[in-house]
Amino acid sequence: MIKGAFTRNQAGVIVSFELSGHAQSGEYGHDIVCAAVSALAISTVNGLDALAGYEPIVDVDEDEGGYLYVEILSGLTQEQVNISQILLENLLLGLQAIEAENEQAIQLQTNL
Repeated sequence: MIKGAFTRNQAGVIVSFELSGHAQSGEYGHDIVCAAVSALAISTVNGLDALAGYEPIVDVDEDEGGYLYVEILSGLTQEQVNISQILLENLLLGLQAIEAENEQAIQLQTNL
């Protein structure tokens, strides 16, 4: 199962997210849940770099995959924060849509 955790600060702003595990909803290379989650997450990280103009703190499991932690930097401009939040809220919405159809493969939570 993929477990996702989004952390918000007191103002409700997403400051980090973590994805871990494998959906195991198909054979390796044919698992559409893993592929969808990976595509959304990687697109978000790339968007933070390309659209918000900074590289977030990223930790991944390069050997076995199945782990991604992303933390938003402090000291960003208001425009960077706004762009970051649009991308991160969009990621959360996409993952929630996947979870609604695949509850046995992905579980999300949001923390303060």
